Amino acid sequence: MLYAFICEDTPNSLELRKQTRDAHLARLKVLNDQGRLLLAGPNPAIDNEDPGEAGFTGSLLIAEFPSLENAQHWADDEPYLAAGVYASVTVKPFKKVLP
Repeated sequence: MLYAFICEDTPNSLELRKQTRDAHLARLKVLNDQGRLLLAGPNPAIDNEDPGEAGFTGSLLIAEFPSLENAQHWADDEPYLAAGVYASVTVKPFKKVLP
């Protein structure tokens, strides 16, 4: 089943995000290589694809996992969460309808 990961950043966490980005992307690459990643990306803090020093307010990820428990366990091991970039990660079942 698909699961949505709604991640909220800690205020002023851009530098932590930059420092931890490689570890974060490595985990996403594994999901992608396994064909389990539907989409992933950050939420810019301003209405611009490159927010510069304004940074980000969070991220959205949708990926396939065998169960909500497995998805939550994966989320709990997120490098951005451990580093303090994410203040919270909410995991919810997701049903893709379109496209």
